[in-house]
Amino acid sequence: MSSYISICSYDGIIVNSLEAKEVISCLMQEPFKSVPLIWTIRDSTLAVRLRQYDSSGQIDLIDNWKKVFNRASVVLFPNHVLPMMYAAFDAGNYYVVPGSPAEAWGLDDTSTLYNESRVRMGYGSDDTVIVVAGSQFLYRGLWLEHALVLQALLPICSNFPLEKNSSSLKIIVLSGNSNSNYSMAVEAIAAKLKYPNGVVKHKGVDEDASTVISASDLVIYGSFNEEQSFPEVVMKAMSMAKPVIAPDLAMIKKYVDDRVNGFLFPKDKIKDLTELLLHLMPRGKLSPLVHEVASEGKVTAKNLMVSETIESYALLLQNVLKLPSEVIPPRAVTEIPPILKVEWRWRLFQPFFNSTNEDRALKSFRFLDRFEELWNYTHTEGYGSRGGPDDSFIYEIWVDQKNEQILHSRKRREEEELKDRTDQPRGTWEEVYRSARRADRVKNDLRERDEGELERTGQPLCIYEPYFGEGTWSFLHSQSLYRGIGLSAKGRRPMTDDIDAPSRLQLLNDPYYRDTLSEYGAFFAVANRFDRVHKNAWIGFHSWRATARKASLSKVAENALLDAIQTRKYGDTLFFWVRMDNDPRNHIQQDFWSFCDAINAGNCKLAFSKALSKMYGIKGGLDVLPPMPVDGDTWSVMSSWAMPSRSYLEFVMFSRMFVDALDADMYDEHRQSGHCFLSLYKDRHCYSRILELLVNVWAYHSARQMVYVNPETGVMHEQHSMKSRRGKMWAKWFSFATLKSMDEELAEEADSDHRSKRWLWPSTGEIFWQGMYEKERSMRNQEKEKRKQQSKDKLKRMKGRHRQKVLGKYRKPSPEEMVTMMENSTMLNRSRKLL
Repeated sequence: MSSYISICSYDGIIVNSLEAKEVISCLMQEPFKSVPLIWTIRDSTLAVRLRQYDSSGQIDLIDNWKKVFNRASVVLFPNHVLPMMYAAFDAGNYYVVPGSPAEAWGLDDTSTLYNESRVRMGYGSDDTVIVVAGSQFLYRGLWLEHALVLQALLPICSNFPLEKNSSSLKIIVLSGNSNSNYSMAVEAIAAKLKYPNGVVKHKGVDEDASTVISASDLVIYGSFNEEQSFPEVVMKAMSMAKPVIAPDLAMIKKYVDDRVNGFLFPKDKIKDLTELLLHLMPRGKLSPLVHEVASEGKVTAKNLMVSETIESYALLLQNVLKLPSEVIPPRAVTEIPPILKVEWRWRLFQPFFNSTNEDRALKSFRFLDRFEELWNYTHTEGYGSRGGPDDSFIYEIWVDQKNEQILHSRKRREEEELKDRTDQPRGTWEEVYRSARRADRVKNDLRERDEGELERTGQPLCIYEPYFGEGTWSFLHSQSLYRGIGLSAKGRRPMTDDIDAPSRLQLLNDPYYRDTLSEYGAFFAVANRFDRVHKNAWIGFHSWRATARKASLSKVAENALLDAIQTRKYGDTLFFWVRMDNDPRNHIQQDFWSFCDAINAGNCKLAFSKALSKMYGIKGGLDVLPPMPVDGDTWSVMSSWAMPSRSYLEFVMFSRMFVDALDADMYDEHRQSGHCFLSLYKDRHCYSRILELLVNVWAYHSARQMVYVNPETGVMHEQHSMKSRRGKMWAKWFSFATLKSMDEELAEEADSDHRSKRWLWPSTGEIFWQGMYEKERSMRNQEKEKRKQQSKDKLKRMKGRHRQKVLGKYRKPSPEEMVTMMENSTMLNRSRKLL
């Protein structure tokens, strides 16, 4: 896991290339969706590909890129042309900061670049190359402006006589794209002005504009429209020590002084351009003044627009980044020292001098080729026809397994609910505990157990790792010592026995409390019906953020911790392995309460005092803040610790009451506005930073030993020894008897349903108090007596009901009487026949 970094360790991320797509894809998963992201795009490679995707019907590929662009907090461009080219991906997060020093990188040896470019374009040493560059924006009047410039250049052709029907004057119109029909328009204009054949040519901006400019002797900016920023092509030409002639536009005059670092002419007097050219190029050669001005122009371009660029970036960062409270607020943009805005610190750019715009464009081109190849391989019909049957078969298996898991979890939840409703005899706390443990041992013995569960059965310790979202999977352990607990059902790891926290604690189905409590929601979820999920003598928790900061336990440290637990070396102890004095948020080595204030906007002590006052019912505005002495030892941070399971239940009992008091004081304002006085900005994780340190207060004042475990070596050091705590602990406040009596009082109040206002405590776990058992026993006795009384009443009714008297008694006749009766019957039948 050493190859991973914690993205949440940073207050913002800046990426500078298309190759960063893979990183941005990771940032689209929880819990990294809220990390501010600034994405700088400096080339049009993807914009050109976008047209190909659209024409070929690759809508899925376009949608994929749209999602990536939408994830960025700000998509930053160095000019105003690129946002128009990427308009299809615009989600309202585009921002332009012109004046990037990228154009001046690595351009010290301009003479070598000049010779190489001329050879590449086929120009000789006697040729004079003039580049007419226009605006990057294409508009209707552009061809007319180029025609006027070419008309102004026509008189200097007489200084370049024809030799073998060829002139040494070469004019290149640099504008538009190579695939457009603008070349035909330029040729028509040249023919109309009767330029010799081969003098005027058109080159598209997409045809390596840097090579064209570096091969030139003179650059003329031929656009007369006002610009939003300094023209990029002019900056590039000045960076290459090319003499520049431009119209007196407002944005150009701001940085170019006539005949000092460039040449200007009135945009409404095109004839002045002809006179200027004849003056600068007598007999077809550039005058010495031109070279001096070009050299000064290079010096100017090297630090052009430094002040505006720095202020724009500073303002952008100020609006995008939300710095935590422990960070000293930066100065306002207006307070940046002027000396920092005079020139670029080029020594800081030294590692990038070997990378040019062309190199970056080539890298982007190759990256897109690889990405498209992979995309087509996994999404085209051909791939689907080759691997379709197997994929569909695997998908059906996955669907069946998922449905089976859903059915099993639903059935298990119903069984648990039915079991809770069953009328069961209650006894003392010890009897209830033993009965629950015995029931857990025999429950579901016939079901198939996960390998991790089987391996954990004989271990003394199980460490739970709370996580939220797929982005954290890389930071979770897979050993049997650890078990994940997902704070959301959507982002759970497949094929693992991770615990579904929302199914164990309904409170976590509310996104507000899931975010506000953060990892504490997992503490409450595990403690709810504790024996049904945890069967080890010790319990621990480890934050995935600690793994990302390379502060997780090594194999040696894990064995040392297990050995200390099994040998009972320290007894009832809080073991922790992430130190407060090594926390990146604690650079100045603050004491406990100062550090807590620093990470909670300076209000930690106030919030803690108010919560304890409400929790213990203390009135009168007394300062209730347990002392956390400065004795040279350290404290636990980032919720990475282990303790006995019995102590953990006591700690959760205390934490539930503390969180309830904290929530009662902050809920209304935080839920309505999103603002929390424990943070300087809107913060979803309002309580999480103060709860992160709560275990230290409980362990110190409840007289638990505190031992630091070195996560690399496993060496253990006791912190805040018992001798040093004498006279400083609030033992009565944190004793089990006190906390238990308070817990029973709250349970009795919750059981009586007297509260009409919103109350968090009953939703954070189980509600138990001795009166509940007595009430249930009384109800059972009443039901028993009621059934007995009903039986007695039934018997009484049966005995006392009216009976009818007997009308007569049947006597069996004697044999003589039977004979007489038969004779009489025979005689009666004969008489009937005679009649």
